[in-house]
Amino acid sequence: ARRCGAGGGSHIIVTSWVFVDGKLNEERLDALVAAVGAHRIVLDLSCRRHPSDPTGPFHVVMDKWQRFTDCTITKDLLDRLAGRCAEFLVHGVDVEGKGCGIEADLVRQLGEWSSVPVTYAGGCRSLEDVEMVRHLGKGRVDVTIGSALDIFGGALAYADVVAWDAKEAGASGGASTGAPATA
Repeated sequence: ARRCGAGGGSHIIVTSWVFVDGKLNEERLDALVAAVGAHRIVLDLSCRRHPSDPTGPFHVVMDKWQRFTDCTITKDLLDRLAGRCAEFLVHGVDVEGKGCGIEADLVRQLGEWSSVPVTYAGGCRSLEDVEMVRHLGKGRVDVTIGSALDIFGGALAYADVVAWDAKEAGASGGASTGAPATA
């Protein structure tokens, strides 16, 4: 992690490394915070609902999104982790890369519960989905778009996303919700 920071990176995205045997390893996370500082850490919380409870909570998953951890996305979990990172990157893995629409419930929860910046990834296929993330996330959740963009073979024009972002920046007095989001 220190090598990445020394190489000029502003942040380090941390995924399954903070989970050992399906459990959040807070000692490991605290050691990383001590080494690089919370202000440089982006915690990737890839999540999905358990197949046995398709309307239940979102669980953090690891190991290529196949193994469920002991953590569910809750206000308590996000509060507990917020002091140890600068931002959350949250993947809705059941819709990731499918261009089938966003996990609306997850985006709503992130907008209500996260006290640090959060970027949502998964299923975004249109400007309507981008707008839905802005609305459901209460303007506090950014979105990343990947395979749905025309530059990656999808139908959503990158130029349209850039124009939408510029319009949002103008409407908010110049403070954009972030750089044009791509993956």
